Amino acid sequence: MSDLEITYRGTVYPWHCDHMGHMNVMWYVGKFDEATWNLFAAIGLTPSYLRERRRGMVAVDQRISYRREAHAGDVVVVRSGVLATGTTSLRFCHVLENAVTGEVCALTVVTGVHIDTVARRAVALPSEQLAVARGRITAFDPGL
Repeated sequence: MSDLEITYRGTVYPWHCDHMGHMNVMWYVGKFDEATWNLFAAIGLTPSYLRERRRGMVAVDQRISYRREAHAGDVVVVRSGVLATGTTSLRFCHVLENAVTGEVCALTVVTGVHIDTVARRAVALPSEQLAVARGRITAFDPGL
């Protein structure tokens, strides 16, 4: 996991927790989503790129494995890496850890597709961003 980069740091707040006292699944997905936009920006798929070129990234598949509970007050970190690239797609992973103990709370693998937001169809990733993404491919196997 050493080649995964930190894409999110945060805290579990009491309102993130459900009636069982641990962070609800919707907040794991939210923290992974924030990490996704930081990973995309590092690749060059920045908000300005997406707006100016009328492009978007859509999730077409997401798998999550919950490993340990996160509780109110826990400080968490998400580490991310690119697993594979296609002409129009990126497959990437996020690992959410307790920042103090290092324990893995959850892992996710997402496949995102680059789209034309006007035509609403997949389009090729630009060669520059694709090259950056390929340079970030990790050997980490999330097992999902």
